Amino acid sequence: MATIALAVLALSAFPAIAAKPLKVYILAGQSNMEGTAKVETFGCIGDDPATASMLKEMRGPDGKPRVCERVWIPYYAGHPDRGLLGEGFGKLTAGYGARENPKESGGMIGPEFTFGITMEKACDGPILIVKTVWGGKSLNTDFRPPSAGPYEFSEAQLEGLKKQGKDIAQVKADKAKATGRYYRLMIDHVKHVLADPNRYNPGCYDKYSDLLAHFIRDVRKEFNAPDMPFVIGVMGVGGPTKDYESPRYRGVHQNFRDAMAASTKLPEFKGNIAAVLTVLCWDKALAAIGAEFGKPRALAGQLRGGRLPGEVAASRYPIAYAIRKEYWDTDPKYRKMTKEEQEAYVNEYRAKLTTPEDQAMWKRGASNAGYHYLGCAKTFALIGRAFAEAVGEMEKK
Repeated sequence: MATIALAVLALSAFPAIAAKPLKVYILAGQSNMEGTAKVETFGCIGDDPATASMLKEMRGPDGKPRVCERVWIPYYAGHPDRGLLGEGFGKLTAGYGARENPKESGGMIGPEFTFGITMEKACDGPILIVKTVWGGKSLNTDFRPPSAGPYEFSEAQLEGLKKQGKDIAQVKADKAKATGRYYRLMIDHVKHVLADPNRYNPGCYDKYSDLLAHFIRDVRKEFNAPDMPFVIGVMGVGGPTKDYESPRYRGVHQNFRDAMAASTKLPEFKGNIAAVLTVLCWDKALAAIGAEFGKPRALAGQLRGGRLPGEVAASRYPIAYAIRKEYWDTDPKYRKMTKEEQEAYVNEYRAKLTTPEDQAMWKRGASNAGYHYLGCAKTFALIGRAFAEAVGEMEKK
């Protein structure tokens, strides 16, 4: 199965780009749908008179790969068995071919690049290309659709396995688990994207930018101070979005942060408003300890619920997935616990994840949740000083 191209869906979304329905295209497949054509090979397209015009569409005026302004692409790939499933997304350009890290450009293209360029010419509304790819997979097992029924071993296969001394029951169980796995991953992710396609739209917070600009104008009017300095504290909880463990909120949070800072680009505000990136004040070391503390909490919640996530759900929650693989699958006795046994088990798990030094550092530096900058005095002190320095710079002018 080299490539699979699936249907187009029309959704009412992306309000920032005219009143047009969002067209969604699904590209799924294995290595050739990933695409391994390096950007450095673009030149050969211009060598052939039949494709020379295509190369002009693939490059911008600066000679670099074109960025499609009305086409967005969430790219989903990775190794589920190693907890490395991930998603990268942005405006379509070169780099959404095969990727070692799904979150980062691999400098290659697959069919998605010219597919998006061509579709952008064909319609005047926004386009979303959902790409889910895993190399080296088969339609017979990995992408096997449900209606095809379970995988059936032939008599010859079973005879060969017996001669090899294989445990037939175990082989069948492993095959049943693998059958259709990547079909389910594909479907689940596409549904995940379609549940909220607006989150991939960098313009989805334009209204926030507009309201913030009105806020500044009105406050200045109230106090008859047309040049009153304003400082916008751009949200930085969670740290740099490129470092997010889960891809789910990476683009959403970055889009929002960009919208908060957008007012600084308006000519009327030049020199009298400033954006302070509070992400620069985020305490990464403390947050890393907090993430480790979060694992026992996640385990406790799952134990109380009497279940742990399945393969697909776990792929989106690496911490819970790790707990499942390490503690759930290995020993069935943990599947039923008293409250006291659960507490003891979680404490044992916590002790393996954190050192006494970590615990002391957390107690000394944190007093609230991550969405409140961990309640860290150091962080708020740095933010306050940055605000004052920004005001000082504007007052000098």
